[in-house]
Amino acid sequence: MTVSATPAASTDDVVLQAVKLTKHFPVRRSASQLFGKSRAIHAVDSVDIVLRRGRVTALVGESGSGKSTVAKLLSQLERRTSGDIRLHGESVSVHGGRPFRQYVRKVQMIFQDPFASLNPTHTVRYHLTRSLRIHGNAGKSGADLQRALDALLTRVNLTPPERYIDKFPHELSGGQRQRVAIARALGADPEALLADEPVSMLDVSIRLGILTLLRDLKERLSLAILYITHDIASARYFADDTLVMYAGQMVEGGDSESVTQNPAHPYTRLLIEAAPDPDRIEAAEASGLAGDRAAGEPPSLIDPPPGCRFNPRCPYVMDICRVETPQHFVVGDSAGHWAACWLFDASIPKQPETHAPAVQA
Repeated sequence: MTVSATPAASTDDVVLQAVKLTKHFPVRRSASQLFGKSRAIHAVDSVDIVLRRGRVTALVGESGSGKSTVAKLLSQLERRTSGDIRLHGESVSVHGGRPFRQYVRKVQMIFQDPFASLNPTHTVRYHLTRSLRIHGNAGKSGADLQRALDALLTRVNLTPPERYIDKFPHELSGGQRQRVAIARALGADPEALLADEPVSMLDVSIRLGILTLLRDLKERLSLAILYITHDIASARYFADDTLVMYAGQMVEGGDSESVTQNPAHPYTRLLIEAAPDPDRIEAAEASGLAGDRAAGEPPSLIDPPPGCRFNPRCPYVMDICRVETPQHFVVGDSAGHWAACWLFDASIPKQPETHAPAVQA
């Protein structure tokens, strides 16, 4: 049984939606290639995402899988090659000017490195004031502006506000800088946040605080959040839904509990096995299976392999995997849990040496 990667998006809680979103970056050709076939990097291919009000959707994958490109496309910082982006059901395509400003009032991005995303020559006051004024939320007087500034800092738990408002980025810790970046995004009063690896540049000890803050903001402000990460363990803690991306394509999706506890696609299983777990490592060493993982490297996105892009590394590969791109098949008892893997097509007889990954009910 196949399932669409995009849940029904007719309800009012859908804020932002991507339909068959595709981005190919042309490769610059040398003089010897001028008359040859043009080539492109297939960074994102036919990706479907639905962001709903009051929910966090995690986009998980290793470096180079296309996660950040998806965020840049959704934020309209990159032009898409094809596909559609819909805000409240209406197709949107903006490239600067007033339309872009109107769009980013609804869709804001939080970048990976808080120090690089803040101007080191300006104070917190400057950054937040600029955000409030650009998006028309600064009020009509100096007192209104000050109240708005205090409210933003309080909202991200930088209190008392007067302690932080006139500091420069280098005077803040990494976690405090990221909270300022989040406050700046909230200055637009957005409906969707695109968080691109928001905790990967922070010390482990303060990552939980930032994720807790984002979850609290999601609940209090009914935000739709896209959480991009390579850490599938944090997706289970923080996200309501999880999508797994490999080599520019979606390979598995569903509610976070199902995807992280009962992974179906061999690549998802590989991600989970790669997460540090002393108990699992000791068990593998005792059984002699240590190091028994999918071999190889991610494929070239200039010339991706036909069929399933994971097939060169997959321990369960079948002939069809090398020829046809898999559909999305329902997995287990969860109607929303799907995997793009031919192992879950009941109509295909499995080869004797292959078997589907175990999926618990």
